[in-house]
Amino acid sequence: MTENQISDFSLPATGGHTFTRSSARGKHLVMFFYPKDNTPGCTTEAQQFRDLYAQFVQADCEVVGLSRDSMKSHENFKEKFQLPFDLLSDTDETVCELFGVMKQKNMYGKQVRGIERSTFVFDRDGVQRREWRGLKADGHAQEVIDFVTTLN
Repeated sequence: MTENQISDFSLPATGGHTFTRSSARGKHLVMFFYPKDNTPGCTTEAQQFRDLYAQFVQADCEVVGLSRDSMKSHENFKEKFQLPFDLLSDTDETVCELFGVMKQKNMYGKQVRGIERSTFVFDRDGVQRREWRGLKADGHAQEVIDFVTTLN
């Protein structure tokens, strides 16, 4: 478990506003990085965060999903699956690089550069309390809420 503070950043978010890291102060924050909207694993992960969202709210925790997809893609993904949390667009990979989630991956026999599925949890003071990297989508949201409830 690392206890690092992350520098502030801002990214465009669904709903036409800008998310800043500092705006989440005073609440726990879950940031889940995922490769691509509307792909099977990413859809499963987003739906499971959606299905547990009331528990995150009860634990005084904000949840955001983050990928390199455009805002248009994010808005469609959010609407299609009725996601109650914001999706952040990092098209230039600035925040992805800050968190070190960009990796060379093997996809259908080709080397491609993409986001390694990763999740980071921050406490109310903005201190990183936990990270998961290279995780499997199915069941991950439950692991995260189980951890977040230990922070209260």
